[in-house]
Amino acid sequence: MNVVMRIALAAVRRRRLQSTILAVVVLCSTVAIVVALGLLEASSGPFDRTFAEQRGPHVVVTFDRDEVPDARLAETASRPGVEAAAGPYGQSVLTVADTRQSLPSGPLTVVGRPGPGGPVDQVDLWAGRWAAKPGEIVVNRPVEPLFSDMVGAAVQTREGLNFTIVGLASSVTRTAEAWVTPAQMQAMKPTTAQMLYRFTKAETENDVRAATANVTADLPPAGVLNQQPYLTVKQDVSRAATSYLPFLAGFGLLGLLVAVLIVANVISGAVVAGQRHIGVLKSLGFTPNQVMAVYLAMVLLPGFAGCLVGTGLGALISQPLLDRVFAGIGASIGLGVSWWVYLVALLGVPAVVVLAALIPASRAHRLSAAETIRSGSAPRAGRGQAVQRVLSGTRLPRSMSLGLGMPFARPGRSTLTLAAIVLGVAAVTLATGLFQTMTAYGDTAQRVGHVHSVVYVGRPDQVRPKLDDAAIEALLRSQPGVRYVTADAWIDVQLPGHTSRSKAQFLRGDASTRGDVVVSGRYFSGPNEVAAPSAFLKRFGLRVGDRLTIALGAARTQATIVGEVMDASNDLIMVSWPTLTAIDPGARATQYEVQLTPGTDVDTFNAAVKAADPGLYPQAKSQVDQNSVAIIGAASLFTLLLGTVATLGVFNTVVLNTRERRRDLAMLKSIGMTPRQVTLMMITSMAALGAIGGLIGIPIGMASHRVIVQAMLDAVGLNAPAILLDVWQAAALGALVVAGVAIAMLGAFLPARSAATLTIAEALRTE
Repeated sequence: MNVVMRIALAAVRRRRLQSTILAVVVLCSTVAIVVALGLLEASSGPFDRTFAEQRGPHVVVTFDRDEVPDARLAETASRPGVEAAAGPYGQSVLTVADTRQSLPSGPLTVVGRPGPGGPVDQVDLWAGRWAAKPGEIVVNRPVEPLFSDMVGAAVQTREGLNFTIVGLASSVTRTAEAWVTPAQMQAMKPTTAQMLYRFTKAETENDVRAATANVTADLPPAGVLNQQPYLTVKQDVSRAATSYLPFLAGFGLLGLLVAVLIVANVISGAVVAGQRHIGVLKSLGFTPNQVMAVYLAMVLLPGFAGCLVGTGLGALISQPLLDRVFAGIGASIGLGVSWWVYLVALLGVPAVVVLAALIPASRAHRLSAAETIRSGSAPRAGRGQAVQRVLSGTRLPRSMSLGLGMPFARPGRSTLTLAAIVLGVAAVTLATGLFQTMTAYGDTAQRVGHVHSVVYVGRPDQVRPKLDDAAIEALLRSQPGVRYVTADAWIDVQLPGHTSRSKAQFLRGDASTRGDVVVSGRYFSGPNEVAAPSAFLKRFGLRVGDRLTIALGAARTQATIVGEVMDASNDLIMVSWPTLTAIDPGARATQYEVQLTPGTDVDTFNAAVKAADPGLYPQAKSQVDQNSVAIIGAASLFTLLLGTVATLGVFNTVVLNTRERRRDLAMLKSIGMTPRQVTLMMITSMAALGAIGGLIGIPIGMASHRVIVQAMLDAVGLNAPAILLDVWQAAALGALVVAGVAIAMLGAFLPARSAATLTIAEALRTE
């Protein structure tokens, strides 16, 4: 083996160009694989680990205490299938006053618990201490240093209760937004209670649903207000990551396939070009297995080097990406890429490289010493001659007809190169489609063309407006160039039975002009009507036509869901203004969205509004969606990597063809072919493959785009209209065909120029 390694190392040094190409190809593919695997692992691994450590509840069930007494709830802990239970804990919803201190205003779900431990939901008390007396409260917050200043802050509620934050805790399943002592909760006279259950079997949603039904079977149906299974929370935590995962996995798979093809091409070319070398080794006593090991080592050495560097680069890229997609959540669930991801990359990618090289390397195993020394490395006689005769009868310049016939001399090598170009074009097509999809989504999310300026009302800690609600709206409508004005009130509301708060956007005025895309049903138009995002409906198991109870403090009202809108938010509903009047008659708008007529300057409008009332804060509406920018940037990066890899594959093929045909090139030059004609011949040989690759790669890329975009939409709970899927135009498809030719010509240009500068004497002397 020492001799085998020395020969392999010498071959790697002798073929530095091909070794470098191979290392770069493997590097690019490894980066894509590490990032995709890291995101896949992070989308579920940290939650599962923290859930197990905290003994999180498989379901949180909220009960009406008037219907089901606490003593009867305690008995459910001994039901068959229940592994452990905690509670009943009293639960109330307070309304935080708008003081701009510590907690945001709006509803706050508070639970009375004696401590952070227990048989179920052992919350992580990471700052301060647990509440020990009335007036103390512990707030649920992720483990992040920026929240630590909240300890000691005051909390005022509209119910007249005042608290001091004495601790910060994190519950991975979000069983409450805050906790107080049981005595404090008893004084608040809660009307609901929660039970936390862990089941012996809870792997799937059906398991949890069946176990919950068994626990509550003999309880009054009206007493069960809500069920929150842990799988819903897990999906909510990982929805950002799973939206990135489909296209990262797609690019990772494309990168791996391209790497396999180019590795097979490189080793096949090395075997063909080194046939005399194989014969010499065998004549010196090398066994067939040792010769094959030499060629496998030739691939493995640069391949492992590329894999090692690619794993490191993948680690550097994946961590910032994970921090982005888990913003505000990652630190509390132990975010990070596990060691097995790097191990899979370091072992799996070199293994794939070796497997890709095994078939062409086995050819070196089969060839006899006499045959390899006698045959050399030139293509066998007769290959491609029929095609050349047909091409010679056309009116094409001779350099072009010769170039078009060259791929037929090495059909196997040309097929591998064509496949690499096909996948390269598919990657470019996929990235182009993603760009158009995310641009359309970003324009929809930011309502480009529908909202030009958002005028905010001064908060309590800012200058308050001089005008009242109606006068502000009249002021805005009176400004030159104003077309539509929509008044918004963003208010945190409670959906009875759910521990987490939801945000309602109450709208009046020209709400139908805001640019919200309705997927099904219709937009709201009257009192007690709601339009909800797709993700919200899926999260709460609702559909168009269902009734929804909205609570604000002690006031409640019911509204009908009349439409489903395209929005990725899973905690937001859009509600008609009369619905707000029913639960809070004195509510005012918190902002105004303004659409201007074409040609009206936004900055001029904003300045006029600010001058009219200093308590108004107008801002130009952003035209950029950050999630769209992130996905477009990542897709562009991977497209650049795969395009580079495909170009290197063409580069390698032309280098091999040039080296094999040095004598033929010298003969052509000796009969009058100019360097420019030689360059044209070599580039034409690949341009034809590029055109064919473009025609095949485009439909593959289009199909991949549809599958990946649909998977991304499903991950974030979006039911999207056709504008996000049907993004292709004839002009764009024509340009993509050119992309295949461009990849081929870029890869062929440098070695073609090198062949053109080769002198006749030098070429013949090397024979």
